Amino acid sequence: MKERLEINVRDIPGNIKKVRKIKALTQDFLASKLNISQNAYSKIELGHSKLTVERLYQISVILDVQMNQLINFKAADFSSRMQLVPG
Repeated sequence: MKERLEINVRDIPGNIKKVRKIKALTQDFLASKLNISQNAYSKIELGHSKLTVERLYQISVILDVQMNQLINFKAADFSSRMQLVPG
């Protein structure tokens, strides 16, 4: 009865991008809320920057989602808000 939680850390940046698009937010918006450049934010979504737990928490607050929704993205959690935006 042991449940195994599988987390692929490499999926988290892409999950952040998916949620950001569902919420119809731009990289510029998140970057400004995080007090970083758009280029620095882009590196987070591309997985080129190390993502700390603190930064992941900040992003989850801005996106108004729970951290686990960024770690284990499930489209069903957002099905009623599925309006993807380009970028």
